[in-house]
Amino acid sequence: MDDNKDYENESKSSKIKNIFKKKPHISIKFSESYDKFQTSIPAFLGICLCAFALMCFAAFAIFFINVKGPEKVLVPNVVGKNLEDALLEMQVKELYPKISLRYSDLPGDEGTILDQSPDAGAIVKGYSRVSLVVSRGVIVDKVDEYTGMNIEDLRMKLQTLFAGQTKPLIVLAEPEYKPDASDAGTILEQDPPAGTKISEPVTVQLVVSRGPNYENTKAPYLIGQSVNDLLQIITRSKLVFDITSHKSSDDEKPGTVVDQQAFDDEFVPNYTRVAVEMALPSGEYNDNIYGIYQEKVADYPYPVPMKIEAYPAEGNSYTLLSFNHPGGMVTVPYAVPKGTTLELTVVNKVVSKKTVN
Repeated sequence: MDDNKDYENESKSSKIKNIFKKKPHISIKFSESYDKFQTSIPAFLGICLCAFALMCFAAFAIFFINVKGPEKVLVPNVVGKNLEDALLEMQVKELYPKISLRYSDLPGDEGTILDQSPDAGAIVKGYSRVSLVVSRGVIVDKVDEYTGMNIEDLRMKLQTLFAGQTKPLIVLAEPEYKPDASDAGTILEQDPPAGTKISEPVTVQLVVSRGPNYENTKAPYLIGQSVNDLLQIITRSKLVFDITSHKSSDDEKPGTVVDQQAFDDEFVPNYTRVAVEMALPSGEYNDNIYGIYQEKVADYPYPVPMKIEAYPAEGNSYTLLSFNHPGGMVTVPYAVPKGTTLELTVVNKVVSKKTVN
């Protein structure tokens, strides 16, 4: 029995030794694995890019779903409303006002919305800007002191003051003229008086001086006077000369006065019209062209300043004549070089031009 057991133990031991003596046969083909890895790289990168693009698309979609842009709103009508109410309406609509100021011609509308852009009813995005033009009131709110001013200066002042306005706040009625010791055109009285508040357009009545009515002028003797002599007399005199001309004859000196109106009295009222006849040469004479500048202008209730400027073709311009005239037909003699342009100005306004040829 013992021998059999020893034999069995020996057999088991031999088997175990034989097992540990056997070497496992493991074969790793490295080159094949490397080739497979290289072949799978493009596919792997493609999968990564697709996954990244998908994530970006999902992120943008979630962002735009959760973050909405400004909603569109209807622009309200705020023209005619005061600024405070207009701002409240803009705030409710989530609109931002852009304010600019402008004078108006309607008293009492200071702070009122005069215009808006975009117009009422337009559809815009929230938080957009709406331009509002706000009235800063009228330029003047009361009648100034006009007495002592010259009426033409006042007209010019008001015209400049209300330039661009469709309805000026101050309008001058046709003045009442009366003789006075003050200079012609001086404002003597006004209605309404200075300091009157303007709540709506007002018409101002004026009383204006015609100038002294007690002054008379001695009618000068003009026969034989040249053009330049006559121009100097016109400048100093308070008479109005209605000058005509004819072609000088052999017994007449060219460019001189040959006839004039006669009066019974030595003195005549200021700005009496005096008829004068001149004999003028035809064509060029002593390097000058002779003639009579004639122009029909408005009739004035008193003499107004006028002048004639000469602009030669060569050289500097000069004043040919500066004088006062009550209007109607204006006649002035001249002797100027050929090509000279003559310009008539009445109360600082050019009314006509003529080129001498």
